[in-house]
Parts: sequence; structure tokens; C-alpha cells
Amino acid sequence: MARHAISVHMFLDSHGDESDLHGKSGITKYRPRGSTLMRRGGAFEVGKIQRVELRQVWPHEALDFTTWLEENTDTLSDVLGVSIENVEREKAAGAFSVDLVGEDDHGSTVIIENQLERSDHDHLGKLVTYIAALEAKIAIWIVKDPRPEHVGAVTWLNESTGASFYLVKVEAIRIGDSPAAPLLTLITGPSSQTREVAAKKQERSERHDLRESFWSTLLERASQRTKLHSNVSPGTETWLSTGAGMSGVHWNYRLRQHSVGAQLALESPDQARNAKIMAGLVQYRSEIEEAFGDDLEWDSADGRKRSRVTKTLEIGGYRDDQEKWPQIQDAMIDSMVRLETALLPYLSTISI
Repeated sequence: MARHAISVHMFLDSHGDESDLHGKSGITKYRPRGSTLMRRGGAFEVGKIQRVELRQVWPHEALDFTTWLEENTDTLSDVLGVSIENVEREKAAGAFSVDLVGEDDHGSTVIIENQLERSDHDHLGKLVTYIAALEAKIAIWIVKDPRPEHVGAVTWLNESTGASFYLVKVEAIRIGDSPAAPLLTLITGPSSQTREVAAKKQERSERHDLRESFWSTLLERASQRTKLHSNVSPGTETWLSTGAGMSGVHWNYRLRQHSVGAQLALESPDQARNAKIMAGLVQYRSEIEEAFGDDLEWDSADGRKRSRVTKTLEIGGYRDDQEKWPQIQDAMIDSMVRLETALLPYLSTISI
């Protein structure tokens, strides 16, 4: 995955006077010994970046690196574009201790987990545990070597939760014989795309929860009037189905955001079979609708495999006020009972 940002802060010493360290841009530059680059009006020296083993710079993760980061959170903020303030070390999260805890400029909790080794499952688990325990909005995982599977896991967390997760690679570098400096690289973090995916997943999760709750209460109410769906468990789909005693024939409840329905569905893979059953019912359409007490929707296959006889009720659905659900569900149950009563005598006479 592409790296999103890099921050390098050089610690300067006395290898050049201050006048040598400022270019026209006003950015402080370190002038090492050893190499030169010609420019108009003269020459200045350019050094070569060298990687330094992290443990040479910060021998102890908690005592050295975490302490340094606590005092230099602006370095991390520059990389992430996230303000980090009021930082505390080793804050308790249940039986565990978080390396660093701070706040962003909105006052939301930020947790930071450091790992000067290759990323592992243990630290990923800690990260998730800490963000849940402290109800944090931002989690930052700083590692020496991010494994591809952990890059994918952090991306998934950004797409699947309401929190922001950042995976940052830390390196140490120097130029010439200068002091070592941190090089922080954002490997993956939240983006407009991951936030859009997360919002869609959250909406889908909410939708599923509402449907399951609706079906649960409908089945409870239906059990008092009919045994038709007594062996069915509530699900998260837009239908609730049970067999009608013939292969491929089902009694379905239908559920939409603002409408519901009761339905006989002919869903055999054999289109000709479905068409034959439908034809056998359609010839008694007037009698069936009279027995039902209202008009029905007769949806023949017409090139499609499935046929349906449906009563749609435009009286509300799962997105409507839950105080109205009992009224909606009772109307659905009543329609289902009347539909079965009207259709079953004719359905049972059709020979396949």
C-alpha cells in the first residue's frame, strides 16, 4: 500500500554555523561533511542518508522511545495531520496499560501503541482492546516493520468501525556523523474512501438489526393466530419464508422500509412447473380474490422463473416508528391468514 506521508526531523549539532543551516525557504537544513553540490554563486555540501538500527537510538521501547515520543508528539502530528495534546504515559485500560494516551483538538481520546519490532497479532489485539476500553476515537500503532496482513487488518478496521486507525512505520536515519533522527511513514490510515465504506457498513448493520427485531416481534404475534411460520427463525433479509407443502412453493412475508406484504411465491427452478401452477390459480382469480376480500397482485413469470400472488400493504415498514410496528405486523398476519385460506383449496387441486 502506498505511503501517505513522511516526516523527518534532524537533530543538528555544531557541524556548521547557523548561517549555513538556513536556505531561502527558511527551512533548517543540516550541512554534513563529505559531498558537495554546485549551485549558482558557490557550493554547499550534501550528505547521504544512512539507516540506523532503532535499538541503537532507543535501546528500551518504554523507557526511551515512548518517553521521546511523549515529548515530541508534534513529530507524529505532522505525519498524520492529527493534533495530539495532553499526552499521558502508561494509562490503565482494565488490566493493561496503554503506551500513550492523549486528546485531539476536539477533545476525543487518542491512544498510541508502540512496537519497535515487526508487527504482531498481540499488539493488534491490544490496540483494539485499548480503543474499546477507553472509548477512544483514534488509535495509532507505530511499528518497525508492518506485516502485510496487519496493513490489511488496519484498513479493514477503518472500513468497519467508527474509529480512525493509523499504522505508522518508524525508522532512524542520520546524515554523515549527525545525530540520529526519526523517520515516520504513514502506511495506512482513514481516508474519505474508507469512511464511506464504514458508513455503508454501519448503515447495513443498522438495517439488519431493525429487520431482525421486526421479524422477531412479528413471529411472536403470528404464533397467536397461525402455525404457518412457527418453525421459522427471524433473519435479517427482506422476506420471511416457509413451505406451502409443495416443492418450490412458499408463503412469504415481505418487508420494505415503508411497505410490507403477504405472498405466495412459486420459486421452483423449473419455470414450466411454476407457470402451470400459476395458470391453475389464475383461472379461479375472481373466486380467490372474493375469498381473500380484496384485490391481489398476480405476477406471472413472463420469461422469468418465479411467479407470485401478493398483497402489498402501504401502511409502513421497518423504517417507520417502532410504536407502529404492532399495527403493521397485525395487518401482515391478517393478510397471510386470509391469503392461505383463499388460495389453499385451489392450490391443493393442482396436479404436477
